Parts: sequence; C-alpha cells; structure tokens
Amino acid sequence: MPKPSFSSPLPAQPLRIRVPLSKPLRHPRYRRLWTANLVSNLGTWTQTFASAWLIASMSKAAAVTTLVQTASYVPIFLFALFAGVIADAVDRPKFLFFCNLYMALCACGMAVLVITGNASAGPVLALTFALATGSAFMWPAWQASVSGLVEPDELEAAATLNNLSYSVASIVGPALGGLLFNWIGAGALFLINALSFIGLLTVYWAWWQERLPRTEAPHSFILSMKTGLATAFGCARYKRILLNVCTVFFASIAFAALLPLFVRDVLHRDSSTFGTLMGSLGAGAVLAAFCLPSLRAGVDKTRLLTGALLVYGAMLMLMPFISSLTMLVPLIVGGGMAWSAIVSTMNAAAQSSFPPSIRARTLSIYLFVMAGGYALGSVVWGRVADHVGVRYALAAAGACLLVNAAALAAGKRANPI
Repeated sequence: MPKPSFSSPLPAQPLRIRVPLSKPLRHPRYRRLWTANLVSNLGTWTQTFASAWLIASMSKAAAVTTLVQTASYVPIFLFALFAGVIADAVDRPKFLFFCNLYMALCACGMAVLVITGNASAGPVLALTFALATGSAFMWPAWQASVSGLVEPDELEAAATLNNLSYSVASIVGPALGGLLFNWIGAGALFLINALSFIGLLTVYWAWWQERLPRTEAPHSFILSMKTGLATAFGCARYKRILLNVCTVFFASIAFAALLPLFVRDVLHRDSSTFGTLMGSLGAGAVLAAFCLPSLRAGVDKTRLLTGALLVYGAMLMLMPFISSLTMLVPLIVGGGMAWSAIVSTMNAAAQSSFPPSIRARTLSIYLFVMAGGYALGSVVWGRVADHVGVRYALAAAGACLLVNAAALAAGKRANPI
C-alpha cells in the first residue's frame, strides 16, 4: 500500500466495531496526560464561571457580558494557523510545558487583579484574551500529541474521553464556583485555576526530559503554512467538516455567551443557579460518553451528528420559555448529551483525516474555523440579545442549528463527513 502523501487524506471509514471507552487509557502516557488534564479542566471551568459572572455583575449590557466568550476565542482565530506550523516543527512536550506555564501565570495575574481591588471589565477581558492566547498556541500541539498516543481505531474513544474530562470538569467547576463565588470571591477562583496547571506541567516536564527525537523544522515557515492550507482545503471531505464546524459553533456559542444574562434577567436568580445550569450541560456530556461507543457502532457519523444537532437546537429553542429549574435542568442535560456527540464526532473526524506529519497544521485550521465561529457568534448573539431580548436570541440560535441539521441530512448520501 502506498504511503499517504500530504495531498492524499486518510480515507474516511466508518467505525463499525465497538471500541470500549476505556481502551485508550491502557497507554500510560495518555492516561497520565488525561488525568492531569482533568484537573486543569476543573480549574479552567472554575475560572470560566468566575469571569462570566464577574463581568455580568459589572455591566447590564448583553454585548459586554458576551465579550468574555469573544475574548476567549479571538486569540485562537488569530494565532491557530501559526500555532499549527510551530507544533509540527518543535519539541512538543517542551512547547506544551511553556504554553501551560504562561497560562498559569496569566491566571495568577487575574487573581492578583481581583484580590487587590483593581478589577474592571477592561482588565479582566484583557487577561482573558492573554490566557486564551496561550490556549491558541497550545491546542494544535495538544491535539496532534494526543492523537499520536493512541491507536487509529481508538481516536473516537480518545476524543470522547477528552470530552468526558472536559464535561466532568464542567459540572464540578461551575458548581464549585457557584458555591464559593460569594464566599471567597472571584480572585480565589482564579487562583484555583493557576494551581490546576501543576499536574500538566509535571507531566510535560517528565516527557520533555525523555529527550525524544525532535521533529525536523520546516525549511520555510510560510511554505509550511501553505502546505497545511493546501492540504486541508484540497480535501473535499475536510472542507465539509470545516463548513459544519463554522456554522455549528457560530450558533451553539449562544448558550455559553447568554446563559449568565438568562439567569440574571430572565430567571432573576443568582450565581448558584448559573453554576447549576452550566453544570447540567456537563452532566449530559458525561452521560453521553458512556452511550456514544454503542451508538457509533451502529450509526454512521453523519447521521449521529445530524441527530445531535436537532436535539441541541431544540434545547436552545425551548429553554428561553421555561422558568422552572425542575424542567430546565433535564432539558439542558439532554442538550449536553447532544453536545458531547457533536464535539467528539467532529473532532475525531478532523483528527483522523490526515497523517501525523501534517496533522497539527490541518488541526490548526479546524481550530481557526471553530474559533472564528465562536468569536463571531458571541458578538452577534450579544447584539441580538440587546435588540430583541435574551429569550429570542437563544431561540434564533437554536433555529440556526435546526437548519444546519436539515442541510446535513439533505446532503448525507452524497457528502458524508
């Protein structure tokens, strides 16, 4: 069989064999990295909660509150392509160590800002942007590294496990934040995030010290970037994945961007309710992680993604018109299950599209498009909420996802992802 070239994507083959969710954990390095990342995700979600509620308490304007999400994703949009080229050319453990060290220092800076009483919307958003810049450079290297730690048939299980880690943290982090925000304040929550990087730094340091063979640096930075772009956009299947990523994340960010406003202005409740509803989405994603392996064994990727989009879109459309937490929580849990299927399916499809030698560059394009959808969506839905209200902004975002699902279903046979 000929060796795949940069211009020849790996074939898209539906996985019909059920791969146990725990199978990727048999690899020691992946297991250590996954565990440390779970702790780091806990800190990230605690800070995400604190930042969003802190800004919401400072400003009544929806457009200002949603800037937390914009500041979190614009750096990925700006720097992901450069980060992808770098990730394919450097010692990844060393690079990831310094990226995470930088992010820990940014989290410390946010803690100091709040504890010293100098917090306002501008500085908090600026440090959120700085922290996200570290994420922008870290993610392509992380994605490419993780996909190289497991076998090809374990990629979807690994993607689901990674999403499970993120989802478990998204339950505990907001719940912890909701309980502690009014007691110890946002500054202490930011400090928790800074400390949560210790595990990852330890893992990356040990990996770095093994002195593994380094990737050969490209002869030309620009040429390397052009190769990545040409490879990604030369693949019809990958272009379909990117189109879905852009439209899906543009609409879906409405939940995270508008949830603090929904809790404050529609439900008229406090930070603990915000934490509960954030955690409900994560709870659904955790439940989905144990159902997805069986679903994937019998349902192709396109059909699974279409169904998940329908469920998540319906959640966004129904949620604004329900005021009872007894009804809201199970609705959002269902949306969280759909969200896990959406993210892990698209992420695994992107990771498995190209060979390892160019994977970080093509994944950086995936992240670039994802961040563009997130950043634009957070601005747009904030503006829409200021003009027509939070309820109708959420419903409109849900309608966009239903349209996306219909378009995906209509083109399924000819254009599977």
